Amino acid sequence: MKKWKWIVLTVISVGLLVLFGSGGYVYHQASQTLENVQVPVEASIEAEQAVKQDKALSFLLLGVDQRGNAAGRSDTIIVVTVDPASGKSKMLSIPRDLKTEIVGNGSNDKINHAYAFGGPDMAIDTVENLLDIRIDYFAEINLDGFTDLVDAVDGVRVQNDIDFSVYELQFPKGQLDLNGEEALAYARMRYDDPRGDFGRQIRQRQVVQAVADKLTEDFSLSRFNDVLGVLGENVKTNVPFPVVRKIALNYRDALKNVETLSLEGSGGIEADQIYYWHPTPESLKDVQTSLHQSLN
Repeated sequence: MKKWKWIVLTVISVGLLVLFGSGGYVYHQASQTLENVQVPVEASIEAEQAVKQDKALSFLLLGVDQRGNAAGRSDTIIVVTVDPASGKSKMLSIPRDLKTEIVGNGSNDKINHAYAFGGPDMAIDTVENLLDIRIDYFAEINLDGFTDLVDAVDGVRVQNDIDFSVYELQFPKGQLDLNGEEALAYARMRYDDPRGDFGRQIRQRQVVQAVADKLTEDFSLSRFNDVLGVLGENVKTNVPFPVVRKIALNYRDALKNVETLSLEGSGGIEADQIYYWHPTPESLKDVQTSLHQSLN
C-alpha cells in the first residue's frame, strides 16, 4: 500500500477530521466523541512518554463481530507501528485462525477467541505475547459500524481481482462501487478465495483505504457529522483525544509511508476437528524483529 489511512478503526479517523475540519466546532465534536467511546483499558507504561517525545507508537486495531449481548470475536486483527523519526509505519494483519497461547485464559486457541474470552485486555496481552512487543493503544469497531461508516462516506470504489458471489450479491472482477452492505460482504468473504484469509485481508485493506481517501479528499461538515455519529455508536478505544490530535499533527508523515508485513505458515484440521493456522518459526521471528526495530 502506498498510502496508509486505515481510519475505519477510528483513532486516526478523528484526528484527520480535526485536521481537515472547521475549527472549534470540529475540535469540540471530535473531543466529545472520543470521550464517549473511551474504555478503561490501560495503555502501555511506555506510551505516555513516547507520545511526549514523539517516539514510535504501536496500536492494536480490532474489527469485532458482535451480535446481541455476546462478547463477540475479533474477526480483524491488525497491529500497526508508527515511527515519526524514520517517517515510516508498519502494518501486520494477524490471521484470525492463528493458534497461540491465550494469555490469562490458560489455553492454546485461535487468536480471535482472546477477545471473546477476556475483551480488549486479553486480546492485547495475547498479541503482545505472540509478537514479543508492547501494544501502546487499541481501538475496535463492530461490524455494524463498518457498514454504517461506508454508507456515511457515500460508498467506496475498489478494484476486485477475482469473480465471486456472496448469497445474492455478485462481485465481478474489475472496478466496483460498493455501499455499506456490499463492502462488508466483499471484505469478509474468504471461502471462495484461493488465498483464503490472506485474500480477505487484502479486500479489507482496500475498503479501509477507500473510506480513508473519502474522509481526507472529500470532506464536508455534513459528512463529518455522519462519520462522528457512526464512530460514537460503534467504536471503543483507550486513546485519549490529546493523543489523537498529536498523532494527527506529528505522526501523519509516517502514516503515509507504510510497509505491510505478513506471516507465512499453514493450517489444517486438528485432533479437536477444528481448523487452526500456524506461522512458521522463521516467519514469526522475522515479523517480531521488524516490529522491534520500529519501536526501538
